[in-house]
Amino acid sequence: MAEDPYKVLGVARDATPEAIKSAYRKLARKHHPDLNPGKPEAEEKFKAASAAHDLLSDPERRARYDRGEIDAEGQEKAPPGYGGPGGFNPGGYRRQAEEPFGARYGQAPEGMFEDLFADIFEARRRAETGPRRGTDESYRLNVAFLDAVRGATRQLTLPDGKALSVKIPPGVVSGQVLRLRGQGGPGGNGGPAGDALIELDVAAHEFLRRDGNDLRMDLPVTLKETVLGGPVVVPTPHGSLRVNLPAGSDSGRTIRLRGKGVAGHGQRAAGDLFLTLRVAVGTPDAALEEFVRGWEPEHPEDPRAGLEFGE
Repeated sequence: MAEDPYKVLGVARDATPEAIKSAYRKLARKHHPDLNPGKPEAEEKFKAASAAHDLLSDPERRARYDRGEIDAEGQEKAPPGYGGPGGFNPGGYRRQAEEPFGARYGQAPEGMFEDLFADIFEARRRAETGPRRGTDESYRLNVAFLDAVRGATRQLTLPDGKALSVKIPPGVVSGQVLRLRGQGGPGGNGGPAGDALIELDVAAHEFLRRDGNDLRMDLPVTLKETVLGGPVVVPTPHGSLRVNLPAGSDSGRTIRLRGKGVAGHGQRAAGDLFLTLRVAVGTPDAALEEFVRGWEPEHPEDPRAGLEFGE
């Protein structure tokens, strides 16, 4: 059942024809289907406003509606004995759904459709010639291993000679893409520029290996350092550190340096650096050779005990 046309248009029952026309004009502009593509609810509101205007803009039909002789759809309200809504229809008014296409949306006041079409064409013109965002441009940037560990700012020179300043956050990996907003292709008709998409290619390191946000490194130590222990100076990505080796450390032992891995960024904490001891005998040493030949361990052990593969 159609809603009260006065309520649909948002006007009082004693509204003047000019007020009714103005109310319909606003609703028609707001909900016209061509100005709201893909929005069926807008089309329904436009139809309802058109039907309401169609009824209230006709003085005779409006008067009959106000007297309760016809309903909001313009259908005759049959008096007792006339067999209900499907019976006598002295006014000869058809339902809105039966109207030809030209009247389906109601009778617009003079100049209404010209204004609506002007709005439609203007909307299409703006879509075709209005501001357009520029395209995104893709580039590749080679990143040094330590730049990915500590973070850095590097320059990227584009094919046209333009230089971009790229801020590399710590913890980036190969294949990761950084977006530089507004550094892509220029926009059209005053539109914003696109973005520059920078794909990173992180190089490997001679000594360091990434393990997530942790770093791993083999640390060469002398035989004396492993036997006696003591402080050794260790180069790390964050500067040299003095590390105390426990006496009697075997080759292959791992020492953990907390917070000395990949630098923290945002809410992510810094990773750790794991040092794996590797005994370096070094150049031949006659004194060492003489000592080893005459050395008898107090507690002899077989370092290969248990190293079996079965039958």
